[in-house]
Amino acid sequence: MSNTDWSRRSRARVWHPCTQMKDHERLPLVPVARAEGVWLEDFEGKRYLDAISSWWTNLFGHRHPHIVARLKAQLEELDHVLLAGFTHAPVVTLSEKLCALAPKGLTRCFYADNGSSAVEVALKMSFHYWRNVGKPEKRRFIALANSYHGETLGALAVGGAGLYRDTYEPLLMQPIHVPSPDCHDRAPGEAWEDYSLRQFQHMERALEQHAHEVCAVIVEPLVQAAAGMRMYHPAYLKRLREACTRHGVHLIADEIAVGFGRTGRMFACEWSGISPDLMCLSKGLTGGTLPLAVTLATEAIYEAFYDEYQAGKAFLHSHSYTGNPLACAAALATLEIFGQRDWMAQNRQLGHLMWMGVSELSRHPHVAEIRQQGMILAIELARNVARRTPYPAAERRGLRVYQHALQKGVLLRPLGNVVYFMPPYVISPEEIGLLARVVIEGVQHTTRDG
Repeated sequence: MSNTDWSRRSRARVWHPCTQMKDHERLPLVPVARAEGVWLEDFEGKRYLDAISSWWTNLFGHRHPHIVARLKAQLEELDHVLLAGFTHAPVVTLSEKLCALAPKGLTRCFYADNGSSAVEVALKMSFHYWRNVGKPEKRRFIALANSYHGETLGALAVGGAGLYRDTYEPLLMQPIHVPSPDCHDRAPGEAWEDYSLRQFQHMERALEQHAHEVCAVIVEPLVQAAAGMRMYHPAYLKRLREACTRHGVHLIADEIAVGFGRTGRMFACEWSGISPDLMCLSKGLTGGTLPLAVTLATEAIYEAFYDEYQAGKAFLHSHSYTGNPLACAAALATLEIFGQRDWMAQNRQLGHLMWMGVSELSRHPHVAEIRQQGMILAIELARNVARRTPYPAAERRGLRVYQHALQKGVLLRPLGNVVYFMPPYVISPEEIGLLARVVIEGVQHTTRDG
């Protein structure tokens, strides 16, 4: 069957995520038949460079042979079993390895199916902890403006991005949002560290005023991904860890998008040398093959739930596919690939090539900023760079870049006026060159009319 046939059938029955379906009356869906490495291929043989790792999940390329082999072997032994009252080798081994890799003090793993669910687990776990230790008045959360933590109701509530949450406002709990340390808003010439620390005053003030009623602060360490890959300095996290400890509030690190090497270290928290009380992981956990998420917790949090059944302190949260053996096998294979070479050193080289490949855009009259953290690079377009005036959302400049790139065989998914790269770690220098050329052309084409 042709691409057109598959697209037509999909539109007739599939409600696609994060999509205005009417767009596809003029913007064809891209049916994908197969994939290998950094490339996707449609049903008519056209290939697309997957520059966003299929929504930030694919670390080592599609159908990595080591992950495929581990999945096949696991499927011969055990496909699924409930994790309530039962256990299995992949989930035990994975939990041991994750606790060994994670920031110090994270000793327990609670599994879910996706990133939003991992955040729900962390929020409920923090709230329930304070209830179990006799402080039920602690029931609110502090989060950053422009943050994104998922689209289930709890995760959506602590998000700060109005695009996602405003419609559902009547359904949501009301967290305390404080201004972001996002360094895009710093004054000309101001250092990233100085700006991020200056912004911390808002968080300190919120903690001083509300710590008595707050369960936890939740942040995306270093990169607010869905907000347009907005970035801030690690000094903010260090100051935040100190303040949460001082005020008796949990720190939740949502590393769903930035974990597993995306920022240049295994976990973004490592840049600050801190350990959160709860850490959420998903996306790259299985190398982009199967859904899996995990919330890591400290021993102190775990012990607050450990009691006789009659005490009513158990954490009664579950998912049918919690700790699925196949997904855990894929995650174990992904961690084994990390052990095969120094991927962080290789990624530093690839990140430098990405930066150099698009550096000429720093002089473009409609590029407000190029920013980078590890294997995440973002190019922010603006109507007026000097005044930081963005293009109106209705003009959909990012969509124009997306369409141009598809024609040239590159898959991007801009966030509003922000074009970004988040490719698999196996991308080659030549493929980075292609990606850079296509994006430069796309930006020039998109901004030609001012």
